[in-house]
Amino acid sequence: MASSKERVEMSKFMGFLQDWDHGSRATRIRILNDFVNTNRGKTSPELELQFAQGTSLFLTRLTAWLRITYMVGTCVTEQLQAIGIFLSAVSGHRYLVEVLEVGGLLTFLEILRLKQLQEDAKQEALKLLQIIANAGRKYKELICESYGVRNVAECLAHSKLEKTQEQAQILLELLAQGNPKYQLHVYKGLIALLPCTSPKVQQMALQSLRTLQSVVKLVHPCIVEPLLNLLRTIHFEVQYEVIEFIKILLNYKIRQALLEGLVVCLAPSMDFLKPWPKILYDEPTSSLTESSPLFVQQAASAKVVGIITKESNEIAEELLQLRVVHHLMIAMGNLEHADSQKQACLALENLIHSFPVVEEHVRKAMGEAFYELYMRNPANLYLKMDSIQAAVLVDNKVNIPGSVEAVAE
Repeated sequence: MASSKERVEMSKFMGFLQDWDHGSRATRIRILNDFVNTNRGKTSPELELQFAQGTSLFLTRLTAWLRITYMVGTCVTEQLQAIGIFLSAVSGHRYLVEVLEVGGLLTFLEILRLKQLQEDAKQEALKLLQIIANAGRKYKELICESYGVRNVAECLAHSKLEKTQEQAQILLELLAQGNPKYQLHVYKGLIALLPCTSPKVQQMALQSLRTLQSVVKLVHPCIVEPLLNLLRTIHFEVQYEVIEFIKILLNYKIRQALLEGLVVCLAPSMDFLKPWPKILYDEPTSSLTESSPLFVQQAASAKVVGIITKESNEIAEELLQLRVVHHLMIAMGNLEHADSQKQACLALENLIHSFPVVEEHVRKAMGEAFYELYMRNPANLYLKMDSIQAAVLVDNKVNIPGSVEAVAE
């Protein structure tokens, strides 16, 4: 027989459920806020003690009301926060099972896709999905089998608030770690985010790809094109992530494709790089404006070449076989983009100091006087170069065949 104290607790709990069952929307919001504020951080035994061993009765009501109302956005955030009290409770695994059994997972994932819902509701849904993912590998697989990667990636791509984006990024990384069956699926989902228009999303996708690369270990060839296209960005934080990721990927089988792509980017269009008649510079519709992303990509590619050739003579040799010197000199002759000139000058300087054969060919192609002007201060050559010297660079025929040997440091 229950003690008097237990009967009192039971009576209070039944009154609580009646208030919920007969309460208006405003009453339920008040109950939810009170529940969240007073029970945050409680363990499962503590919740059971407070609700006379009947917490599942309240949880069932919560999940049922959520499934009925989430499409119209009725206090979805408050409902998700209340469910989070149960899912995050220590020793509360049975609450997780109860939520999943009534379709809670699919509801959380659907919330991420609804345009009419506020971002704070999506943040709460992402937090609940993180709790589910942290429960173990089989739950990560369950999320992925429910098209979770697609929904989370779309949420990341379309969200406007950084808080929401951060929660989506955390969840995607969680779904890849300790989940060998679907880790490549998550990896491809992140690659699919690279062409999106948001610099912040691009940066986050690259950060996650870098984090997961050592986990996935394989590299899908489809990553080369979007990665090189991102070098066109004017956002330095994105460009930094691209360069760091390229350095990692050079240790994988796509190295040749990446190096070939970088070399091609150094000379995007011969027509744009030749000196133009001066009268054309004043035309507002000049196609030079349209080509500016290519010039940004050109400068970034030269920067990457400079970095990787300084770090590895082996990679530098491979680039020499791809006629990188010829293409760097073309970039140096770009009178319309100072950064292209500067980065190409610095990259070529490194190759000249490392490989005597490069110095020989460049000196011959540029001529003694022009070469001496260049070597006095490579970073400032663009300030002193005239159109004739630029034409010499653009029209160079430098080709370094066979193997080359680096100067010993």
